[in-house]
Amino acid sequence: MAAEIIEVKDPIRDIEKLKKCAECIDSGGLVVFPTETVYGIACRAEKKSIERLDEVKQRNIEKRYTLHIGDKNKLSDFVPNLTPPVKKLVRNAWPGPLTIVFEIGANDIEKLKEKHGGETVELLYKDSSIGVRCPDEPVAETLLNLCKYPVVAPSANTAGQPPATEGRQAYEQIGDFVDIVIDSGTCKFEKSSTVVKISPSGLGILRVGAFSERQIRKMYKLNILFVCSGNTCRSPIAEAMAKKFLAEKFGCNIDQLEDMGYKIESAGVLAMNGIAASDGSVMFCESRGADLSKHKSQRLTVEKIKSADYIFAMSNGHKDAIMQLCSQAERKCMLLKEDAEIDDPIGGDYEAYKFCGEIIEKAVNDRMSGLFK
Repeated sequence: MAAEIIEVKDPIRDIEKLKKCAECIDSGGLVVFPTETVYGIACRAEKKSIERLDEVKQRNIEKRYTLHIGDKNKLSDFVPNLTPPVKKLVRNAWPGPLTIVFEIGANDIEKLKEKHGGETVELLYKDSSIGVRCPDEPVAETLLNLCKYPVVAPSANTAGQPPATEGRQAYEQIGDFVDIVIDSGTCKFEKSSTVVKISPSGLGILRVGAFSERQIRKMYKLNILFVCSGNTCRSPIAEAMAKKFLAEKFGCNIDQLEDMGYKIESAGVLAMNGIAASDGSVMFCESRGADLSKHKSQRLTVEKIKSADYIFAMSNGHKDAIMQLCSQAERKCMLLKEDAEIDDPIGGDYEAYKFCGEIIEKAVNDRMSGLFK
């Protein structure tokens, strides 16, 4: 029996039509719907419905489908413990043409079974991973939010055929095998989503689609900037302590941090470029297992301010200087030590550097820990 074609142009005006489609999906039906990339086949994440979807797609039963959500805030229901770079990627890229594959730990899988039920978890998570997509298409967003149960969706095409980018094209390919085809015209991008995988070692590009690799990596990388005056004492210590904190947290080398999505830098509002770190700063970092021997100072620039996600200043004077360079930085600029300035040890003996370094170390650890809450 041929599918019913339902034309939807405005999800608000046509909300009753979309409610009918959502009820069909919740009841185990298959509904073709538009996204900004290609058309997909919406299917409730339950065994009987997915068995039918496997027949339509002629797909190996061992291969899992991508979960689709209508609101990126629902991601935490399926993927716990997001790292700061992943949070940045989700914030910048969703809703949008990006599929993210997440690796999920065994303990979290057990907790998810308690939340969603064993069958749902078994269907959604393959080899302790799950692919998730949040489309940037008003009809798709509304439809997915109307569904009561988790929805998976492969592209709307038969084996060997290109994914449909128009409702009529989808109907011609699979109209005899689904219940409803929502026709919303031509998809915005007319190409598949970019697919990335998040693992303990960072981000990997599995398929380039509507987003380029350069765009993805820019949206993923978390830029943290520490600022003092000359960039030879306080901010280099903070930079070294932040790198040490993250490397220990992830059990990796410092030179692997950028691959994992963290770019840590320091600069000075009055700095001359190319000056080595002060002896006291180098000695303190050595005592903490960090290396400042190769540090070279750099002057703070507008470009560095704009590219930073977090800017930690040593004093209110440094904050003022940052604002003078870029007034839009206010929302992301703060004192490193909450509600207190950190005095410059320059010209003092090693005890002065040690005292300052210990304050910076604790403040950095507090700030870094706060990013993971």
